[in-house]
Amino acid sequence: MKKVLIAYDSRTGKTAKMAEAIAEGIRMAGYEADLRKITQIKSEAELQGYDAYIFGSPTYHRDMIGTMKTFLFLAQKANLEGKLGGAFGSYTHSGDAPAIIFDTMEYVFKMKMTSLGSFNLKEALVEDMEGMRACQDYGKSICEQLV
Repeated sequence: MKKVLIAYDSRTGKTAKMAEAIAEGIRMAGYEADLRKITQIKSEAELQGYDAYIFGSPTYHRDMIGTMKTFLFLAQKANLEGKLGGAFGSYTHSGDAPAIIFDTMEYVFKMKMTSLGSFNLKEALVEDMEGMRACQDYGKSICEQLV
């Protein structure tokens, strides 16, 4: 069974809820989802063995949060070139973090990024059924690209 790593951090719990719903979508598609906070990942070896990677961070001051920046330096050492990737996050104003993470995965890590682009959701919609369904759909759609 193919495995997808969803690595994220969250300040208010909204991005964590998104990560959980994305994981549900992956499981609905018949794949294994490994949901991990980035602060729990201590070495690049822990990033090995997955078929796809989805990284998530809320936007804070028009940027990703600091723990995500640190994590991306660690992830760069894992040689994820050619692996399928996606990015997501929640926001209240600008929603820039997922796009920055997506670009890092595509242009720095040389990953095969999903044609869905980065996925961000306004925090007010995270609790909403429509917002959670959108997260599940993102997870399912990424799995459709695993061949």
